[in-house]
Amino acid sequence: MGINQSVCFGCFTRGNASPKDVITQASQIGYSSVEMLPQEHWSLVHDNGMEIAIIVGHGSLPDGLNKKENHTRIEDELLANIDLAVANNIPSLITFSGNREGKSDDEGRDNCIEGLLRVSSAAEKAGITLCMELLNSKVNHPDYQCDFTPWGVDVCKGVNSPRVKLLYDIYHMQIMEGDLIRNITDYSDYIGHYHTAGNPGRNDLDDEQEIYYPPVMRAIAKSGYEGYVGHEFVPKADPLEAMNAAYGTCDV
Repeated sequence: MGINQSVCFGCFTRGNASPKDVITQASQIGYSSVEMLPQEHWSLVHDNGMEIAIIVGHGSLPDGLNKKENHTRIEDELLANIDLAVANNIPSLITFSGNREGKSDDEGRDNCIEGLLRVSSAAEKAGITLCMELLNSKVNHPDYQCDFTPWGVDVCKGVNSPRVKLLYDIYHMQIMEGDLIRNITDYSDYIGHYHTAGNPGRNDLDDEQEIYYPPVMRAIAKSGYEGYVGHEFVPKADPLEAMNAAYGTCDV
């Protein structure tokens, strides 16, 4: 049992909290990682004894892998970032399906599989996991295609690589499908990273939102998952206090 917790850099570097404040405080609290941060701060993360769990692997969330005309661009971006990840001991990269823009689920799925097959062998050789992010299309990302876990799992099955998995965002999937613990348990083999936030509002993991995080974290730990859980919520008040509270909530 146990969760390797990570801080999503951009959520907490706000107000009076400087990049140095967030990184050093995260280390003191007990965090294992700071993720999704500009390269200029990577050395400070490593100097504080933490890892960088994940970074974005290619540009343009709405214009993603479900469009064949994007495949060459995204392949080039992912290959370059795989090399960057290897050089900096970053285990995972985020990928995006893109928005539907009229594409059926079958067409979008097949296009994503085709695009990921262009880079999956390189990811395997490098030991880098490509994580397609599950996002809600109801509130935050209208028309986004990878918005239900079974669809994302079908993409992973189609690529059939141990280095192509899902980024399971608990906040987003609570909005789209709920049943969090069952889905985390049933699909654990296909999940390569997790994100958290409170719903509604995408704020702190407190008692003013509907997700009770301790049993969700226990389900993640019980599944055998050994990766990172990144806190990607917008603090309602002091970001450093919120970072400390989130760690306590998820320290199971």
